[in-house]
Amino acid sequence: MRKKDIGHWMLDVRRGFTLVELLVVIGIIGILIGLSVVAFQATRVSARDAKRKADIAEIRSSLEIYRTDCGEYPSALTFGSALSGGVTVCTGNVYMPTVPNDPINASGSRKYYYARLSVNTYELCASLEQGGSATCGGSCTATCNYRATNP
Repeated sequence: MRKKDIGHWMLDVRRGFTLVELLVVIGIIGILIGLSVVAFQATRVSARDAKRKADIAEIRSSLEIYRTDCGEYPSALTFGSALSGGVTVCTGNVYMPTVPNDPINASGSRKYYYARLSVNTYELCASLEQGGSATCGGSCTATCNYRATNP
């Protein structure tokens, strides 16, 4: 009878996990969490860049409506000046009541830039986080690497 009791006790001890097994599982879970955080951060950067491009497209659309009404692009801003909303030149219409801001403009260093190059041409610039191939001329104080011009 004693052998049975000892054998039964031994079975109870072997049912748990060893410290090494637990550490391996915890390590694997930690690696998976680390990889998912990195992937999530890359997705957030891509989303902010997509928002910047959409904002530039919205500003571009408003500039085209302005040109249709007034015959030229607005000259209220010079290159290197941050865009500000509520320009009501020419017809008295408000073409864009609020100009969108860069998604991470907390420090005020990231802005969208507008330059009227001539009566019929302009340039809009932004700074993407994942780079871009365009270089903006003029006095753009930020690292502008995304540019849109009139169609």
